[in-house]
Amino acid sequence: MRDPIQLLEDLIEIDSSTKPGANKAVDYCANWLENQGLTVERIENNGFHMLVCEIGQGTDTIVFNGHIDVVEGEEKQFEPYIDEGKMYGRGSVDMKAGVATMMTAVAQLKDSNLSTKVMLQIVPDEETGGTNGTKFLTEKGYLGDFIICGEPTHMGIAIQSKGVLQLDFVVNGKPAHGSRPWEGVNAISKAYQLYEEILELPFAQETSPPMFGNPSINLAKIKGGTVYNKVPDRCEMSLDIRYLPEQLPEDIVKQIQNITEETVTIHSQNRPVKTKEDNPYVQKLAASVKRETRLEKVNIFGQHGSNDGQFFTEYGGSAIEFGPAGHDWHGKNEMVYVDSVREYQRVLEDFVLSHNKN
Repeated sequence: MRDPIQLLEDLIEIDSSTKPGANKAVDYCANWLENQGLTVERIENNGFHMLVCEIGQGTDTIVFNGHIDVVEGEEKQFEPYIDEGKMYGRGSVDMKAGVATMMTAVAQLKDSNLSTKVMLQIVPDEETGGTNGTKFLTEKGYLGDFIICGEPTHMGIAIQSKGVLQLDFVVNGKPAHGSRPWEGVNAISKAYQLYEEILELPFAQETSPPMFGNPSINLAKIKGGTVYNKVPDRCEMSLDIRYLPEQLPEDIVKQIQNITEETVTIHSQNRPVKTKEDNPYVQKLAASVKRETRLEKVNIFGQHGSNDGQFFTEYGGSAIEFGPAGHDWHGKNEMVYVDSVREYQRVLEDFVLSHNKN
């Protein structure tokens, strides 16, 4: 069996926190796959490089979706090393381990007589929204029935994720001299009061068991005031709302607009993922996890964050997050367990081959 660890080290060494770096990493992946005898389609959009590599045949398609971009890191974080069974480095678990393993699995499976198509997608911009990568691919018809995004999940299966609704507010007050604040209306205080009122709205109290509790509402930015001796008459505020899969963002905006006359605009909006636990692909993947690991029970759960799987949902694809175990992604000591990376490869291969038994 091909081992993904050397490939993972090579990928970590590429600083892919910038557009040129991500392009370099995608090109490295394309060359590696071609050297394994695979056919690679190199794609470019707005200067971003990405690739698609297909194996197998049949009427259904499993997508392995991986992003090669990472958040910024110190120079030493791009010098991977292994200590006590853990590989350290920027992107080690988020998600170059997933990318390297998906690549190795596809190379391992390429000569198998597969009755299912497997489409490997490696994209350059998930950390910054995915619009130039995965969103572009889905719009161009690179779709599948079941999509595995190789984000770190400790070998659990994240079948759902919250939606994202990011809002910007302009709150107006009334200026006055700083020594007589009662003669004005403080726009900063008014904005914060509005934030606290939003926390009490009906949508914020809803839950979605067993996957989720309440939506999360993060006061992400607040900016107001110009000088010490003036009551601020304008404040800008931004909220990052992660709403439940069954909620509608337009309903959330309407609830907010009903309690304020201030300007509310949508900065960005991402779809939730709503894959069901009884989905046959999910059940087969869980069975593969049990066969190839020491886990007796597979953790099936919902993610609070967003991922590129969202872009497949409007086309009918069932997306999940599934990846190896590690810690501190985006942190200073990001790492992935080496044994988990190898287990992850065995699970992916077993999962694909299990479809040949139908």
